[in-house]
Amino acid sequence: MRIDVEAISAIDMHTHAQVPLCGEPDPRTMAILDAASKHFRSEFPRPNVQQVADYYRARSMAAVVFCVDSQHNTGEVPVSNDEILEVAAANGDVLIPFVSVDPHRANAAAEARRLIDKGARGFKFHPNLQGFFPNDRLAYPLYEVIAGAGVPALFHTGHSGMGSGLPGGGGIRLKYSNPMFVDDVAVDFPSLPIVLAHPSFPWQEEALSVAMHKAQVYIDLSGWAPKLFPPILVQYLNGPLRQKMLFGSDYPVLTPERWLSEFAQLPIRDEVRPLVLKQNAARLLGL
Repeated sequence: MRIDVEAISAIDMHTHAQVPLCGEPDPRTMAILDAASKHFRSEFPRPNVQQVADYYRARSMAAVVFCVDSQHNTGEVPVSNDEILEVAAANGDVLIPFVSVDPHRANAAAEARRLIDKGARGFKFHPNLQGFFPNDRLAYPLYEVIAGAGVPALFHTGHSGMGSGLPGGGGIRLKYSNPMFVDDVAVDFPSLPIVLAHPSFPWQEEALSVAMHKAQVYIDLSGWAPKLFPPILVQYLNGPLRQKMLFGSDYPVLTPERWLSEFAQLPIRDEVRPLVLKQNAARLLGL
């Protein structure tokens, strides 16, 4: 099945499969999620990939879904990329599968090729959790494979909800997610579509600058309630970056219902709303 873009109301560029379909999740995963839930005062669910599909189908939306492979840095065993791909293939009317390969893996480039051959539509990087600067040459062979396939690389930027409220932030370092480190990647891989995930607090203006300057760089607006968007982000969303901004919720931490309800209250131009909610993502993803 393929996504019928005309039949859906929106494309959510940022959702998580947090637990596996079968078996128990890694206790480290649950500890991090429990701390995030307490920090944000939100008892969000812990969905598997099939539950993400069911949730978005019921709302006539499509969703990019992924896990995060940070085993080298955190020891956490991720949800399997193969599980993401297999369940997404069976739910191709609503799910767009991204995968995650830790750049520290000795076979990272080969694994990326395998996953692309299996149907990966993009790659998720979380520099905080994975413990690397995006412009570290360690990751460049992996980027070469992704760029060669012409699929997007999505980078977490800015503050990390994961680790928030834990002593020492759970060992998660914020420094890795300044979007200016992704600027080097955009220069060195000019054919690689790049998404800067989240309003990039405390580096919002850096993110806007990178997206303004680099033709292939987009911003997804996930992980922050729209009512908290800084005025400069709304200004650029309405103006020069209107074709490069993407709806994303960060489900299940933030629901698309809440995001869309608050976004509707922002002073966004009528002609910009459909670009953000669906059209920009459809173009980026080749839907």
